[in-house]
Amino acid sequence: MKISFHGACREVTGSCTLVETKKTKFLVDCGMFQGEDFVSSRNFDEFDFKASEIDFVLLTHAHIDHCGRLPKLFKDGFRGKIYCTAATRDLTVLMLTDSAKIISSEALSHGMEPFYSEDDVFFVSKLFKELPYNEEIVIAGDVKIKLGNSGHVLGSSFFEVWIKENKKEKKLVFSGDLGNSPARIIRDLDFVAGADLVFIESTYAGQEHESREEGIKQIRKAVIECIKNKGTLMIPIFALEKVQEILYELNSLVENKKIPYVPMFLDSPLAIKATEIYKNYEYLYDKESTELIVSGDDLFDFPGLEFTLSSQQSKTINNLRPPKVVLAGGGMCMGGRIQYHLKFNLDDPNSHVLLVAYQVKGSLGRKLMTGHKTVVIDNATVPVRAKVSTINSYSAHADHGALLSWLKRIKNPKPQHVFVVHGEEESNVKFRDDASKKIKTNFIIPEYGQAYEF
Repeated sequence: MKISFHGACREVTGSCTLVETKKTKFLVDCGMFQGEDFVSSRNFDEFDFKASEIDFVLLTHAHIDHCGRLPKLFKDGFRGKIYCTAATRDLTVLMLTDSAKIISSEALSHGMEPFYSEDDVFFVSKLFKELPYNEEIVIAGDVKIKLGNSGHVLGSSFFEVWIKENKKEKKLVFSGDLGNSPARIIRDLDFVAGADLVFIESTYAGQEHESREEGIKQIRKAVIECIKNKGTLMIPIFALEKVQEILYELNSLVENKKIPYVPMFLDSPLAIKATEIYKNYEYLYDKESTELIVSGDDLFDFPGLEFTLSSQQSKTINNLRPPKVVLAGGGMCMGGRIQYHLKFNLDDPNSHVLLVAYQVKGSLGRKLMTGHKTVVIDNATVPVRAKVSTINSYSAHADHGALLSWLKRIKNPKPQHVFVVHGEEESNVKFRDDASKKIKTNFIIPEYGQAYEF
């Protein structure tokens, strides 16, 4: 068995791991690289393997850094199945359709051909095969899999994979992205009893998240300050999980009269459509959310909230005199309608940018988070006079302690090798150094393109 790494090595984006047995070749995720530009030049590169030889893909969840190159894989010859949950399938098709439009626009503006089209997304959508959680399923002569709930976003999974070669069986576990349990809306993540090889994400290794209660306090404080200062509170959001969690909190604050009335806008067609998909999978919600729904509460709607689907509706937001609250995509301030609002409001000292998501190196969000006094948006230099703050309570990723706790539960058998992936190199090293003191096994931080044989 040979395992090679084609993304998310010493970085957070571009998840893509290739597993080759004597009979089968498959990928775990096929994600897009993200950085300063939505269309990173690395996404245009040829795959290091033949797409036509890949038998199937195990897709952990619908975030674009895990699914974003699937249409390119199809375009290059892949015709196998994509295994995931039904919720991941629906959300992935939505995300890829939106991504194709942005890729086309940005690629053409740079005089480049898009690396996939909406037609490629359509054909990829026919390749999905939905699977349930917690059932062992044989998908190839030498490969058996089981999906566990990773608690990250709706429908997200980790994969337990059994591979049989030379009459011997090895068990591999791919964490995908592990959730920050207990989270709002979705159920807590599951655990794994044992494995021979483990591939674990490390996005927030070395960091501890603030409590949910602290997060609610900060949101409430930000809204009240926004009203007092007659400014615009801008919350850049991801369409999956992040926006649903923030809407959940705002719904609670509004309905329990903990914040005064203020106009709020969900300015993201993608987030609005994703929220509708969430409503189709209420059986995946946790107990608290289910009880609220049974009581008649709409978790994602409340007085004062307006959904702005069209670009014209979006533009009218800035014609409305503050105070107001705007939740807009994208979460790292790259692409999406948030850039329009930032360009319009960043120079206003009464306004406030509240970052609630991970900000990858090179992104506009990271620049705001680290205190840049000016930023470039749509080829214009914009002074940053607005307040910028960060909440670490609403990460959809497990923090250092939770990652370590999840890994320590894998002990029957204890893994012989643990690959630390999907994290910046500093996070990789922090996790390896700490975990190796508590778990006696071989920790590996792979490099891009590196291969290992077992």
